[in-house]
Amino acid sequence: MLLKVNDLDDMTRDTCHGSNTDTRQLSPTAYNLSMAEVAASIPDVVPDERTARHVQSRTKHRKDHVWIALTALAASMLALPLAQNNWHGPEVAATLAVAATAMLAGQRWAIALVVLSELMLAPTIIPRIVSHAGLFANVTGLLAVMAIVPGILAMRRAAAAMVLLTGWQRTQRSCRRAHVALIACAALVSLIPLF
Repeated sequence: MLLKVNDLDDMTRDTCHGSNTDTRQLSPTAYNLSMAEVAASIPDVVPDERTARHVQSRTKHRKDHVWIALTALAASMLALPLAQNNWHGPEVAATLAVAATAMLAGQRWAIALVVLSELMLAPTIIPRIVSHAGLFANVTGLLAVMAIVPGILAMRRAAAAMVLLTGWQRTQRSCRRAHVALIACAALVSLIPLF
């Protein structure tokens, strides 16, 4: 196929307003500058009181979630060296560490897994406090139990996250039922070391 000179001129002529290369698509500087001008021209919107409270609440919950995740991670690290027993403590501690890492990464659903893992880890840790295994095991168990407390206190938020994870519609009634189920699970787990 032979190309004529006019065909080549048509092919090389730029029909766009700017070049349409991969570089242009990956770094749209002109687009960003024009959008910055548009954003600057929008008047500042003063949020109403309800919106301001919601933003403040989300910030507070984020700080609480970081605290819960850090203490859960500490509890899992403290529980890992404890000897394995019938309850498989190291495996549950590893699950708690993964859930706490997900929570530190900003995954809000992970609070449900953190609380469940802490509930399942309690039967491994609590007997270590009163056992005569040595000072190291007793202190490690006591520190791990202290690190579990913030997660257990967040059981209500964990119930709401568990409702969403299970696919139920999030209503006050379903959250209450999930919370009651978590409390029943905590009661059952607290009785396991007695047997």
